[in-house]
Amino acid sequence: MKVVILAGGYGTRISEESMTKPKPMIEINGKPILWHIMKEYSHYGFQEFVICAGYKQHVIKEFFANYYLHRSDVTFDFTAENSMTVHNNVAEPWKVTIVDTGLDTLTGGRIKRVKEYIGDETFLLTYGDGVCDVNIRDVLDFHRTHGKLATMTAVQPGGRFGTLEINQNNTIQRFAEKRKEDGGWINGGYMVLEPQVLEYIEGDQTTFEKEPLERLSEEGQLVAYKYDGFWQCMDTMKDKMYLEELLSVGQAPWKVWED
Repeated sequence: MKVVILAGGYGTRISEESMTKPKPMIEINGKPILWHIMKEYSHYGFQEFVICAGYKQHVIKEFFANYYLHRSDVTFDFTAENSMTVHNNVAEPWKVTIVDTGLDTLTGGRIKRVKEYIGDETFLLTYGDGVCDVNIRDVLDFHRTHGKLATMTAVQPGGRFGTLEINQNNTIQRFAEKRKEDGGWINGGYMVLEPQVLEYIEGDQTTFEKEPLERLSEEGQLVAYKYDGFWQCMDTMKDKMYLEELLSVGQAPWKVWED
């Protein structure tokens, strides 16, 4: 099953670092947050990734092109052979497809552009700037029980995000992005989607969080997996510093894998 990660935005609210790299490539304790997200999915057995790149997409491509160099000890012999020897080669069991989905394409358009890589199968979707300690297998199992087209992990981080109105059987009745209300459930990403969801996306200028999700909710096809554990996005330098602090003291809930 493929994991689609949205990684193409400008990251303007953390411009201190996004001037030189896309936000998913901003590091927390020496590793891009994108890497942390992929390690989460990999821990639960999901090893095939489709990354929807855009802004400075070459940075993502170069990171993976040189991944084994980043993660291994290397000897460069310039004396006679002009050779390179990789020691203790550290690799991941990943297949990574990086797609340039356009500089100004909106989130729905980015998903639509990777349709050929998704195929006609259920897929996972999340954002490239947030980590969570949710059991992704549990989210997938839940999705399979209700038979709807989309499952969204709903979290409760506070009041600066939009809210979801969820009825008693967990069907999302209303999807209201960016409302200024405290204490509601919000879109935490970590979604499970059926391929039919792509039909709800018109084109490049479609924001996935608006028309497609709103229509899915109106049709009773969007279901919430309520999760009250750890979730944190990285919108600002304050968020980045908080995540780095958790890692530095060994209290990072999303780090479910072994080193």
